[in-house]
Amino acid sequence: MLTVAVLLVAGVVAGIIGTAGGITSLVAYPALLAVGLPPLAANVTNSVALLGSGASSALRARSQLRDRPSPVGRWLALTVGASLCGAVLLVVTPAHLFDRVVPFLVLVGGVLVLLGPLLDRRRPEAARAGAAAPSIAAVGLYNGYFGAGAGVLMIAVLLLTGESDLPRANAAKNVLLVCADLLPAVVFAVSGHVVWSAALALGAGAVAGGLIGPTVAQRLPHAVLRIAIAVCSVALAAYLFVSGA
Repeated sequence: MLTVAVLLVAGVVAGIIGTAGGITSLVAYPALLAVGLPPLAANVTNSVALLGSGASSALRARSQLRDRPSPVGRWLALTVGASLCGAVLLVVTPAHLFDRVVPFLVLVGGVLVLLGPLLDRRRPEAARAGAAAPSIAAVGLYNGYFGAGAGVLMIAVLLLTGESDLPRANAAKNVLLVCADLLPAVVFAVSGHVVWSAALALGAGAVAGGLIGPTVAQRLPHAVLRIAIAVCSVALAAYLFVSGA
C-alpha cells in the first residue's frame, strides 16, 4: 500500500510538472527506482504509465491550438515514426550505450528553452527550416528510446523552428508526444519489461496531474515558465549524470 501511495502521489506531481512544460521523469523515473524497479524496467514502465497524463493534457491542449495552424499536423507522422524506431532500438540494444549522452541532451534542451527568444530572433528563417525535420526526428528517436526530457527538447525545437509562443509550443508538444508514445508503449508491453502494478498506480496519479497541468501553464508568466523548465532540466541532467556515474 505504501508503494501504491508513493507512486500515486508521484504520478500527480509528474503529470502537473510535465504538462505545464517541465519534465515528468524528474519525479516519475526516480520514484520507480525508489520502490525497487531496475533501470530498464523503470524506463519502460514510466513510458507506459505516463500515457494517461499525456492523453489528458493533449485533450486540454486543443483549445490553445485552434486559433491558427499548429505544428502538430506538420510533424506528427515524423515524430511517431522516429519514436517507434527509438523504442525498437531500446529493446534490441544495451541501454547503457545511450545513457551516457542522456544528461547532456537534457541539459542542452533546458538551455535552448531558456535562450529560445534570443536564438529565434538571430537565426535565419532558411536555417530554421533546414534544421526542423532532422531536429524533430532526433527528438522523436530520443523519446522512444529513453524519454526523460523529451518534452523539454521538443519545446526547444518547436520554439526554434517557427512557434514563437511558449504555451502553444507546450500544447503542441503535449499532442505530439502522446501520439508518439502509443506505438512504443505497445513495443514495451510486448517486450515483457513493463511492471504493470507500478504502471497502473503511477498512471492513475498522472491522469489527475495531466488535467491540472495545462491550467498551471496558462496562469504562469512566460518568463517564469521558461526558467522553471530550465531549472527542471538542469536538475534532471544532474540526477541522470550522477546516477549513471
